[in-house]
Amino acid sequence: MGLFPQQFIDDLRLQANIVQVVQEYVPLKRVGNTYKGLCPFHSEKTPSFHVNPEKGFFHCFGCGVGGDVFKFLEMHEKLAFPDAVRTLAQKFGLSLPERSEGNDDDARRDSALREALLKAHEVAASYFREQLASPAGARARQQLAERDVAPATVEALGLGFAPAAREGLKARLLEHGFAQGLLLESGLIVQRDNGDVVDRFRNRLMVPICRDMGSVIAFGGRAIDADQVPKYLNSPETPIYSKSRTLYGLNLTKGQIRKVGFAVLVEGYFDFAQLFQSQAVPVVASCGTALTPQQAQLLRRYSSKVVLSFDPDAAGQSAAARSCEMLVSEGFDVNVVVLDKGEDPDTFIRRHGAERYRERLRGSRPYLEYLLDQAATGLDFGHDDSRRQFLGRMLAVAARLPDAAARDQFADRIAHKARITEDVVRAEIRKAAVNRRTTLTTRELPSFGQLKQAEKALIWALIHDTADALGALGELDDADLETLAGREIFEMARSLQNNAADVLPSALLQRLSTVNAQLVTSIAATPTPPAPAVECARALKRLRWERERADIQREIDRLQQLGAQQHGSEINDLWQRKKDLMHRIEDLT
Repeated sequence: MGLFPQQFIDDLRLQANIVQVVQEYVPLKRVGNTYKGLCPFHSEKTPSFHVNPEKGFFHCFGCGVGGDVFKFLEMHEKLAFPDAVRTLAQKFGLSLPERSEGNDDDARRDSALREALLKAHEVAASYFREQLASPAGARARQQLAERDVAPATVEALGLGFAPAAREGLKARLLEHGFAQGLLLESGLIVQRDNGDVVDRFRNRLMVPICRDMGSVIAFGGRAIDADQVPKYLNSPETPIYSKSRTLYGLNLTKGQIRKVGFAVLVEGYFDFAQLFQSQAVPVVASCGTALTPQQAQLLRRYSSKVVLSFDPDAAGQSAAARSCEMLVSEGFDVNVVVLDKGEDPDTFIRRHGAERYRERLRGSRPYLEYLLDQAATGLDFGHDDSRRQFLGRMLAVAARLPDAAARDQFADRIAHKARITEDVVRAEIRKAAVNRRTTLTTRELPSFGQLKQAEKALIWALIHDTADALGALGELDDADLETLAGREIFEMARSLQNNAADVLPSALLQRLSTVNAQLVTSIAATPTPPAPAVECARALKRLRWERERADIQREIDRLQQLGAQQHGSEINDLWQRKKDLMHRIEDLT
C-alpha cells in the first residue's frame, strides 16, 4: 500500500544517515569504509553487525539480518513501514507529503490517537506539578523532604501530586478539548460501576513515566496516607504505554550509561531518585518487576553491562534472580550487589552516602558466581542426591547462556563446586542447550548454498557497482534467469532499472522479501568484489547454454537407444542445435 509518494521515500532514504540512526541504538566503531558493532537483534560477544553508510544498508554476519534504514527501524522499534517513514522524516526534518492512497484510514486514526494520548499526558503532568506546588500538595512536599528528595530532583523527575478531588484532572483535560472517550482510553480517568467518571489518581504523589526519548506516556502514583491501598497505583497499558517495554528513568540517564559503559538496575522510583540525585552511578528502574526481554533490548542500545541492586528481602532477590537469568541469556555481563538486611538503595544512600554505595558496587559479584553460592546453600555435596539436585538447578541456567565458551566455563565452575567430573557436566549442559534451542523460535536464515558464484558477484555489483550491474543484467534474457536461485532479486532489480543508480540499492532492499534482502546484504557486506559484473553475466548465460546442451545430449542419447535409424532426422536436428550452442559457448570464453 503506497501511503507516501515513492519520490519522497527515495529522497528521505538518501537524506537519512543510516549510521546516525543506528548509533542511537548501537555503539559503532569505524572499520575502513564501514562501521561495526554488537548486533541489536541477537546476543553476541564479538561484533558481527556491519553498517555501510555509502550504500545505506546494514547486515549482521552472526544472525543474517539486513536491510536499509527503514528496515532497521521496522525491526528494532517493531514499526510498520509507514511509521518508520514518519519517524525518519521527523528525525531529519522533512515534512510529510500527502499520502498517495486514501485507503489508510486505520493507520491515520491510530496515529492521531497516539498523538492525542501523548498530549493528554503532557497536560496531566503539568497539572500534577501545579498541584504539588499548591497548598494542597503540602503533605506530598513534606514526604519528599523527609525522604531527602531535593527540589532540584523533584523538578528533574517531574514529580507531582494528584489531589483528593474526584474530578480535578478530568476537568482540566476537558477544558483542553479532549473527548471523554479518549481520556478513558488513556487511563487517566476511569468509569465506576455506577457510571460515574472520575480521576484514576487521587491523593497520591505522582511520578511521570517517560519513553527513553522523553515523552510522558504513563504515571505511577504513591499513596499519601498510610492506610491507602494500593500503596502504588500505575497507569494501565495503553496504545502509547507498555510496562514490559519501558524502563523508568532511562530518558534521564541514557547518556551517562553510554559514557561509563554500564547501568545499575534498581526496583523502584525512590531507589532511582536517590541514585540519580547523588550522581553515584547511572541508574534505571524496573518498577518492582523482573526485567523483560523487551526491556533488555531497550537497555542494550546503551550498554550490555548491568549491576542489579534489588532489595535484600525474598521478593527482591526473587525478582533479581529472574532478571539476572534473562539478562545472562540475552548476552549481558551481569553483576549483583547485595545490601544489608532491611536496606534498599534508597535507604542505604540516605544513611551512608553515595561513596559507600559505590564501594559496594565495586565489590559486586558476577551473577553466575553469586548464583552458584546461592544454589549450593544447605546442600551436602558428600551425597549424590545433593549433587544431582545442584546440577539440576544449574543446568537450566547454563543452557540459557548464548555463548558456547561461556557455557563451558560455567560448567567447570559447577563441576568444581559439586565435585563432579568436568566432562560430565559439559556434556549435560550441551544436551540441555540443544533441547532448549529446539523449543525456541529462531530466525530463518537465508540459504546461499544454491547460489552460483556468478550470482553472488552480480548481486554484490548491484549494490556497489549499480550501473555496471544493470548493464550486465540487460545482456541477459529471461531464460538465463529462469533456474537461478537469485532470480527474484535480479528480476526485481531489472524492474527498477529506471531509478537513478544511487537510489536503486536501497529501493531494491525495500522491495525484496526479508529473506532475499538479508541475502543481498550478506553478500554486499563483503569488502571486495568477487568478479566484474559483465563476466558474471557471461558466466550465467554460459551456464544456461551448457544446461541446454546437456538437455539436448540426454535427448539424443534417448533417441539413439530407441533406434538411430527410426529417429535419424530428429537426432540430426538436435546435433545441429548442440553444435550451435557449443559455438556460442566458445565465443563467450
